[in-house]
Amino acid sequence: MAVYTDVSPDELSRFLGGYDIGEPVSCHGIAEGVENSNFLLRTTRADYILTLYERRVVPGELPWFLGLMLYLAQRGLSCPCPVADRAGSTLGHLAGRPAAITTFLQGTWPRQISPSHCAAVGAAMAHLHQDGQGYTAERRNGLGPEAWPPLLESCRARGDQVQPGLVAEVDAALAAVLPSWPGQGGHPALPRGQIHGDLFPDNVFFIDDRISGLIDFYFACTDWLAYDLAIALNAWCFDESAAFCPARAQAMVRGYESVRILTEDERGALPVLATGASVRFTLTRLYDWINTPPDALVTPKDPLDYLARLRFFRADPAMEWL
Repeated sequence: MAVYTDVSPDELSRFLGGYDIGEPVSCHGIAEGVENSNFLLRTTRADYILTLYERRVVPGELPWFLGLMLYLAQRGLSCPCPVADRAGSTLGHLAGRPAAITTFLQGTWPRQISPSHCAAVGAAMAHLHQDGQGYTAERRNGLGPEAWPPLLESCRARGDQVQPGLVAEVDAALAAVLPSWPGQGGHPALPRGQIHGDLFPDNVFFIDDRISGLIDFYFACTDWLAYDLAIALNAWCFDESAAFCPARAQAMVRGYESVRILTEDERGALPVLATGASVRFTLTRLYDWINTPPDALVTPKDPLDYLARLRFFRADPAMEWL
């Protein structure tokens, strides 16, 4: 369940009074996602998504996220488009939380992933990277490499309760990845711009084999473009047993390069970027696993899923499949 804050009918009615989107018909919590409270809002005119921002989102950064979504939607990328109120603002307050309304996207995320899904995701990501070049406001990646050692330290005392030796294994991965990161230690910087940063299967909607929308931009930031691809290779190209699926990975890279060709430096950096992405999600999942109360409404995701990916990429530094 991903509803942390309840909204009363009176609160909702007062909030919607500031918008020109019709009268409320229904408002139901959406039981997916772990970061914010999301509702499917139906009015007399259309369906929308109502989001109350909780947890990791910094309120002062919300205009950046909403501005990026609006910018991309206006350029034809299928993503939620923030809805402005009568005063022209896309950000308001509801039930004591920052809140926004965005357009509703049809479609569902794929439960059975195929290479054709991965090719479509690669192409959509490349379009996002190209379209986002004109959005010049920047946001630092708050979960980039500089955040990983402190995250590990915060998990050190209890990390081996999840699996013996886990902390030492992540320690060794960090010692290998950080000096090799692009822009560090003499390694070349890469093309950078706005990235999604969290393009997991449940953040991509499809109708049949066609992408109908990219959602959940609240980890978007300004970073190496190829790092976004590395995150998606982690998220899409392993099966339920955490075994690597080379056909999916090859299709994703081909899809990406059908829109934007990777530079030689980007190709050369993909192994360390993919390993770093595995470290990042192992650590954030480990942190949530340790710090989520037993009676919480959200079930934390298993960090060992990403430990398996980390082991794979560390064992395949040449990316033979590429």
